This record gives sequence, C-alpha cells and structure tokens, in this order.
Amino acid sequence: MAELDNKGAAAFLPTSRTLPELRRAAAGCQGCGLYRDAGQTVFGEGAVDARYLFVGEQPGDQEDRQGAPFVGPAGRVLDRAMEEAGIDRDEVYVTNAVKHFKFTYKGKRRIHQKPSAAEIDACLPWLTAEMALLHPDVTVVLGATAARALLGPSFRVTHHRGQPLPHGETVVVATIHPSAVLRAPDRDAAYEGFLADVRAAARVVTDGAGAGRP
Repeated sequence: MAELDNKGAAAFLPTSRTLPELRRAAAGCQGCGLYRDAGQTVFGEGAVDARYLFVGEQPGDQEDRQGAPFVGPAGRVLDRAMEEAGIDRDEVYVTNAVKHFKFTYKGKRRIHQKPSAAEIDACLPWLTAEMALLHPDVTVVLGATAARALLGPSFRVTHHRGQPLPHGETVVVATIHPSAVLRAPDRDAAYEGFLADVRAAARVVTDGAGAGRP
C-alpha cells in the first residue's frame, strides 16, 4: 500500500504548464497518501515573474485550513525577515516541497509531522514544474526538507546556510525554516541568524549575481 500511496505526482501534471493550470491540477493530486487526511492541496503563490523563490517544507495547520502557503506563525516570521531585508513582496513566490499537510493528533490539535523521503520525492514534480516556469534569480531553501528535495539527501543546511550556491538556472541560498526560529530557546538570536541568510539572498539580486534572468 505504501508503494501505491507514493506513486508520484508526475501522472497528475497537466499538459498545459502555466501556474494557474498547475494549481488546478494539483488540487486533485493523489501522488502520495498525504491527500487522504489533509484538508486540501496548498500550492505556491506569488509573482509569475518572481525574482525570489522561497521553498519551505509543507503546509502547516493554518495553511491547510486557508489553502495558502506561509499564512501561519512561521509565515509571519518570514514576512518580517523579507521586509527587513528589503525584499519587495511583488517579486516573491512562496511554495513548499510537499503540498499536503502531514500531521498527527494530540488531543484535538493537529501536530506537524516531517514528510518522509518517499513523500518528498513523490511531490517533487510540482516543485520542479513551478521552478521551470518561474526562473527565479535566487531560490531560498527553508530547512532540511526543502534542501533534500532540491539539493539531495547529502546536503546539510547547517554546513552551507547563507552561502549563495549556483544551482542550474538559479542561485540557491539555504537557511533554517522560520518555524525553527519559533522553536528556538533564544528566538532573538535564531531570528538574527535567519535574517542574515535572507539578506544574503537579497544581495544576490541587488548585486546582479542571480542566474534566473539577465
């Protein structure tokens, strides 16, 4: 059953590859078993001509309920960091490596669970299709799950965070997920480190080092 549940999203990709068409097709994705319990697919949102692509792990509870990425507490941390780094939200597209919320119940609360490698791989065609349309100058990888999806299982965020790394037609900057800031014993210090990484991503664009467009 696990193999059937992780058959992959490729079979659900539409022939017409525009962001609206991808979003509509993703709403019916059954490429892994996560669709069974999640409220809905949470696809990426933002500028079609985005210079910045932010890739997180998966939707959280609020994202699953509202159907939009980064609208919960972690999203507010990300919004603050982008504003302080001078990033124009009109140049941003945000998405997740996994498009369905994986959780377990603790009482009545839905508690986040980390996606498995099979679930990450099953969902990867959606992210690949988004990136093929966006051509961002810089892709900010938020946390280990997004890093595993885009950079492989051997990549370690802690070893390379904040470093601009050429990757295909974009430049990747890896950092922690903003939810890690909320969990940190010293939130102020964690946030300052996160902000420094987001600022490094902003410099890729402002210094003209992005690979996505001339």
